[in-house]
Amino acid sequence: MHSDVMQLVSVNVGPPKWVQFDGRKFLTGICKAPVSGTVSVNLTQVQGDGQADLEAHGGVDKAVYLYAVEHYDFWRKELDEEIEALGSFGENFTARGMLENKICIGDTFKIGTAIVQVTQPRTPCYKLAARFMRKDLPARFLQSLKSGFYLRVLQAGQVTAEDRFILCDQDPNPVTVCEVSRIYHFQRDDQIAVENILKNRALSAEWRAVLQKQLNL
Repeated sequence: MHSDVMQLVSVNVGPPKWVQFDGRKFLTGICKAPVSGTVSVNLTQVQGDGQADLEAHGGVDKAVYLYAVEHYDFWRKELDEEIEALGSFGENFTARGMLENKICIGDTFKIGTAIVQVTQPRTPCYKLAARFMRKDLPARFLQSLKSGFYLRVLQAGQVTAEDRFILCDQDPNPVTVCEVSRIYHFQRDDQIAVENILKNRALSAEWRAVLQKQLNL
């Protein structure tokens, strides 16, 4: 099910910055850069990181955002850009072997001395568009199903780049990040698929509420 090597490549943080894009000026925490050494991860964020929009980012269900380093090649070709700097997609953890079609909601990993659990895919917003100066990027990001995913921190701890992710628990009703993203964004009228996702106990409260409401329509 999982890749042989699941490894943290980079830990990325950054303070919120003012950005101007498409006639708007806004504060965003999407501009992150790698940090060296050991970094603390607490129940709501990574040490040294800043989140501008606390409704859309952060909190216990979205304490850490992880993105696969394998996707960088895809986006380099897709956008015809260099994209060298890790953290370019606003991720706290750039990781290897953590792909959305393999990782399930509820997968729980030990990383360094922390324990983290997968909660939901990422929904891109205009801030991703601003980061790359491309208005069409959020829609393309969604379509690609290369969403990355959020982690809740079950046990605060310390992590260092090159630490391995060790799978220590899974939800009894596993459903891949890719599948959850596909249903949530493109096939919410598939009642059986929605019911199946809702059986997963680790799904974030926000996405659970949206999908439950869909079922009740």
